[in-house]
Amino acid sequence: MLYLYTGTDRKKTRAMMDAAVQKLSGKGVRIVRISDAHTPEDLRAALSGSGMFGGARLVILDGVFGNEGMRVVAEDALPAMKKSPETFFILEEKPLADVRKKIEKFAEKAERFDAPAKKKDDSIFGLANALQRGKKKELWIGYQKELAVGKSPEAIHGVLFWAAKQALLRNVRDARARELVAKLAELPHESRRRGLELEYALELFVLR
Repeated sequence: MLYLYTGTDRKKTRAMMDAAVQKLSGKGVRIVRISDAHTPEDLRAALSGSGMFGGARLVILDGVFGNEGMRVVAEDALPAMKKSPETFFILEEKPLADVRKKIEKFAEKAERFDAPAKKKDDSIFGLANALQRGKKKELWIGYQKELAVGKSPEAIHGVLFWAAKQALLRNVRDARARELVAKLAELPHESRRRGLELEYALELFVLR
């Protein structure tokens, strides 16, 4: 019998599989784990049966389909895993679509647990946009927000410096952009000379 567990939410996927393993691994059942750190020969040995130890087994194949050599061996063994009286678990984070379909064809049950898609964090580039457009209030509010969420002053300075250079590249005659580039290039050195933390030097720059 074969069970498939996949998903980008690795913690939940593994936890759900472990719960199923625990439920099926009764007294006397030996658990065999094969990961992509093993060799194709190790995998073949695990797939060949109980061997000299005998007794009931539960076999976990963890990430083996991400290993080219092991994938071929595991794919060839899928029909046998399906028909086997032993229990097989396949754990993969994000298998290729064709590989997933092939495994699902033989699996008794397929579970998938994907992590929510992360929302793109483009707030710091809003800060860059405010600098380029000369929106002082937006720049100040954005700067405070970036500090509040834990962005380092060095990272903020880097984005502002990039924004100023981009504005200058778009128009090499833009006097304001040229001045911003010069001031931001000098800012870290000036803050060190004056004994100011970069965070406060940036604050003064934004306010001016």
